[in-house]
This record gives sequence, structure tokens and C-alpha cells, in this order.
Amino acid sequence: MPCKLLNLCEYETHKLVRIQSVRLGSLKWTFNGVILMFICIMMLWNKEYQEHDYVVSSVTAKVKGVALTSLPDVGDIVWDVVDYSGPSQGKNSFFVVTNVIVTKKQRQGKCPEVPPYGKVCRTDEDCVKGFWNQHSHGVQTGACVKFDVTRKTCEVSAWCPIESKKKPPKPALLASAENFTVLIKNNIRFPNFNFMRRNILPEMTESYLKRCQFNRHTDSSCPIFRLGDIVKEAKENFSEMAVEGGVIGIQIKWDCNLDGFLRNCLPKYSFRRLDEKESNRTLYPGLNFRFARYQTEKDVEERTLFKAFGIRFDVMVFGEAGKFSIIQLIIFIGSTLSYYTLTTVFIDWLIGTSCYSKEARQNYSEKKVESVEDRKQCILCVSFVDENHIRVVKKSHKKSLQEVKPISVHPCKDDTGHLSAMVGVLQKGNNIIDKPSQVLPRANRPAWCLCGCCLPSTHPQEQLCCRQSIGRCITTSSLFEQLVLSRPLLEAVLLYREPLSDLTEGEQRIAALRNCSYRQYISWRIGAPPRESIPVMPSCSVWRIREEYPSQEGELLSQQAVTPLYLFNHSHC
Repeated sequence: MPCKLLNLCEYETHKLVRIQSVRLGSLKWTFNGVILMFICIMMLWNKEYQEHDYVVSSVTAKVKGVALTSLPDVGDIVWDVVDYSGPSQGKNSFFVVTNVIVTKKQRQGKCPEVPPYGKVCRTDEDCVKGFWNQHSHGVQTGACVKFDVTRKTCEVSAWCPIESKKKPPKPALLASAENFTVLIKNNIRFPNFNFMRRNILPEMTESYLKRCQFNRHTDSSCPIFRLGDIVKEAKENFSEMAVEGGVIGIQIKWDCNLDGFLRNCLPKYSFRRLDEKESNRTLYPGLNFRFARYQTEKDVEERTLFKAFGIRFDVMVFGEAGKFSIIQLIIFIGSTLSYYTLTTVFIDWLIGTSCYSKEARQNYSEKKVESVEDRKQCILCVSFVDENHIRVVKKSHKKSLQEVKPISVHPCKDDTGHLSAMVGVLQKGNNIIDKPSQVLPRANRPAWCLCGCCLPSTHPQEQLCCRQSIGRCITTSSLFEQLVLSRPLLEAVLLYREPLSDLTEGEQRIAALRNCSYRQYISWRIGAPPRESIPVMPSCSVWRIREEYPSQEGELLSQQAVTPLYLFNHSHC
């Protein structure tokens, strides 16, 4: 379509095919009803009519509890929140010590390194003064000293005695930590809705918080948790986990509906273990860190080293809030309208199956599908007098049209104009018995001509005879004279189409009769041509018509001035 400014003022719409069928109509509305039900269920279930916003939150935790432990060579130690909380573990997390290895009275000095971190040696030459690596407890002095009865190791400058225990004690020294409690305070905000909430709900009083404790079945909103219950909810055993430590995740999910009387915004808690205990059983299992308590005795600084094992609790907050939005509702409705095309696809498929007869399928296909051929490949239709069908061929620029193989074959469809002409002939009482006309064969007959009446042409698309086998030319038929060349019949046809046309003598009248003769031949021999195809007349018929109705001054059209033999739309080819 050429680009014009007027094209902006045009409107295009789709062509519809309406099938009058109770069965198909009922099936269509049944499918549309199912699709509508599905859309409504999905809209209500997923709240597609709402605008959504994600949570922004902050978390603080406060642990309470006291434990008494009896440590070898140390005695009884009372652990309060300052002792077992350890250093900060990062944002939104807290740590509780559950087990410990103690090394007493360490002082700065020289002592043998502990295997396997220290190098086993025999003489001082095996040790390098000043050497250390990431596994060393100190810096080598260059001396090889006795470690135990059977082994010697390189001496190091370090905190002596060096920590020698590797495995934590079983059972855990602070196993009673499972009875500790933690108060988790979670403040959230949904910025788009300017909505704020915290997990300590407005209806909770101070007396309630002093006595409540989280229980999934009896009190699922209480923000105070017993550590043993948290580990149990994560499907772990606190006594086993307390030996080497681990990581537990506390998940708080806010799924909020901010629509009027349906408003609901409460936290939901869930728990799971985050570290992989099974795969890490032989590769650095659990969680631990070291800290020391320093003191001075007789002006000498010394320390007690603690290797603490414990459980880190990571608090993770997820949330989404939704509120009704007319824009989101319109977007959802618009996006789901395409689902209704499934009904069309299914019914079209059903019609194409064996549920319908071949005639019904073909009729539906002809009404629904309109084929448009690419004009770069011109499609022609030809008719031979010795065949009772029409051939559809592609235009060739190299091969004679007489020799081009058909791409399809169609039965002849009568044209109403041809039938009208026949009625006119019969009403006038003309004798239609076939008497051969006196048409002499041409001397310069080309090789592709089989009737002997065609003229040569340099254009392959004009090299077409009226026959496929050698025989009599169609121009010798008396019907050709009466239906195609008869002047009274052609004038009657012209007046039928244009009642007020002027048929006075002259070049215009001869041209009108010539073109009408072309159309009469097409109506007679081809009828209604197949869709998107262009009918072509044989050379013998064209030249016989041109001889009967010549150009101005009675001269025949010359071979060089021959127009293409297409009757309709020849300019597109």
C-alpha cells in the first residue's frame, strides 16, 4: 500500500465468517463460559486486581537466659547474655554459645608447636627461624624441642600452652541454652501505600508479652521464642546441634491485604536449618569462634582462651502487600482476553477433523480463507479444446506457455454471461449445428502450434495454442463464429451491460466489439476463472478476433504491437 497522508483517515477491520450451527454455537458458549470461570478464579485467587508493593523492614533481637556450667580446671561459671551472645554476627542475626573448649593460663613465651600444625623435627636444622604459615600458632624460633615422649616439634613464640583439644565435649556444656528465650522485634513498611506495622501487634499488652511464648498451635502471633522450640520447628535436635553449632533461619512472612473490610496484615513464622550438616560432617562442621579473657598475675599478663561453639539465628523477612487498583484490573482483563482465541482454535480444529464431512470442511475453508498470491509469481489459467478442465500454471519467462506444466487442475465453472449469450442465440433460432468455418492454416505456423492457425510470438506467455494435441482449431467451429464473432450478439451484450452506450460506427465501436469478443471467448471456454488466476487466450483465437475487428483504417495489429494475451489484470504480471 503506498504511503499517503489520506491513509491515516482509513479504518480497517477483520472479516468474520458466521456458521449457523446449534452444535458449534453451544460448544462456543460452553468453552467461553469455562474460560470466564477460569479467569475469575485466577483473578480472585492471585488477587490480580491489586497493585503490589514489597516490604522494607528492620529487625532487633533480645536474648534472655542464664546457664551454669562446670568446666575442668576452671570450676563453675555462670553464663549470662553478655557471655553467651558473642560478637555481632551481622545484620538481622544473633548468636548463642552452646559449647566451649577452654585453654587456661596462657602466657607469652616459647613452647613446642602442636601437631599437625607444627613440623615434626629431629634437629635444629629442620626448623627455620622466623617461619610461620596460616596454620601456625606462633613464629618458629629455630629450635627443635621435645613435644611428648616420642616426638619433637619446632619451637614457636606464642601464647603458651597452645590449645591442643580439637573435638568439642559431648554432651554440650551449655545444653540448657535450649530454654533461653528471644524477643524478636520486626518493624515493616510498604512505601507505596505508606503503611507501617510491627510484629508486636496493637492488641498485645505488656502483661501478655510477659507470659506469652510462641506456639504454632496455641499462640502463633507471640514474638517471644524459646530456642529449643525454634530448633525443633526446623526439624533438628537441639542437644545434637549444640555440640558443634550450626545456622538456623527464622523466616517472617508478611502477606498483607489492604483492601477495606478485607484488611489483613499478620506475620507468619517459619524455621529451617541453613547449613548443610550432612555434607559438612567431615569438612569443618558446625559454627565456632574464639575469644579470650585477660588478667594479670604477678605483673605478668595471662589469658584464658575460649573456643566457643554455638548456633547463629538469621532472621529473614519477606513480604508483599496488595491494594485494589482499577488500572491493574483493566490490565489483567486486557491480558486475559486472548484466552478466548482458544475457543476459535479448538472449533477450527474440530471442523478440520473427521467430525465433519469433506464437503463441509471444504465449504468452510473457502469461506474463511482467502488466498492471495504473490504478484511476483503471476498465476495464469488456460483451457484447451481437447480437455474438459482448466489448467492453472505459473508464468514462465523462458518456457513456452504451451509447455508449462500445471500446478493444479480445476473443473470449468459456467459464466452467467455465457449462458445469457447462448439463450440469445437459441431465441433467434440460429442454427448451432457445428459446421466447420473456412479458416485456412497459416504458412508460418510456429513449432508450439498444434492447430495450424497460430502466429509466431517472441513472448513465452503468448505462445499458447487452443489444443494439446494435433487437430482442428477452435476458430473453425461454428459456435466460435456465433458466440465470439457475431456482431449482433456482441452489440446486444454491450447494450445489456451499458444500456445508454453509443454504438455508432467508428474506431471506438470496433475496439468495444473487439474487447467484448475477448470476454465472450473467456466466458465460453473458461467461465469463472479460479481465484487469483488470470485467464489467457490462445494465439489463434486472438488473431482471429483481431482479423474480424481490426484497428483504425482497417489494418491489423502488427506482431510488434501485440499486447499480452491476458484478458484481466495483465499489468500485474
